[in-house]
Amino acid sequence: MDEIVEWVDAQARVIALVGGLDAERAEQRVPACPEWTVRDVFSHMVGLGVDVLAGDEPDDHNAAWTQRQVDDRRGHDLPALVAEWAGITEPMRAYMRVHGSRPLGDVVIHEQDLRGALGVPGAHDTPGLAVVRDRMLRRFAPKVAGRPPIALVGDDWRWASTDDEPAVVVRAPDFELARALMARRSAAQLRSWTVTGDVEPYLDAFATLGTLPGSDLAE
Repeated sequence: MDEIVEWVDAQARVIALVGGLDAERAEQRVPACPEWTVRDVFSHMVGLGVDVLAGDEPDDHNAAWTQRQVDDRRGHDLPALVAEWAGITEPMRAYMRVHGSRPLGDVVIHEQDLRGALGVPGAHDTPGLAVVRDRMLRRFAPKVAGRPPIALVGDDWRWASTDDEPAVVVRAPDFELARALMARRSAAQLRSWTVTGDVEPYLDAFATLGTLPGSDLAE
């Protein structure tokens, strides 16, 4: 599996998803990023690529950095944003061949954020999504180390914090667990999927990318 190809494929899906939207749809709020509209999220995705190529990428992807990407493109319509992003496809491929595929996470996570806002499900089982799930798992696992064992049980994918009998079992479709590890599922959703034990003491571990959403999300 080529993670650079996965980035290019995800980019193409996002362009197909948003490229033809009218102005009203472009200004819809994105529940997973409630401060931003569809155009704002897309502006961030474009701006992140531009900044990465320019060597401007803080380790923490802080709010000021991401907001500047949106603000700098405030007057750009979707066709202009599509053109800007398409223009850096080959430079991004070259960059990732040298520096690794960290940018894959942003495009995969926000693709689903946009799909949720627009009500257009898709790309639930791509290799790229599995890669990003496993990256987020590397943030999750240290947070639950030393606690009573927890297991995440999907349809085809399973992970457990230890080999011991789990004290807590969260059971949901593979895609839902992946999104939960990306901090894109609410505490209420996690509670509803818990079939053994109490997930409450583990909710903080699911906050891999900031606080959990206050309302349920779906894509």
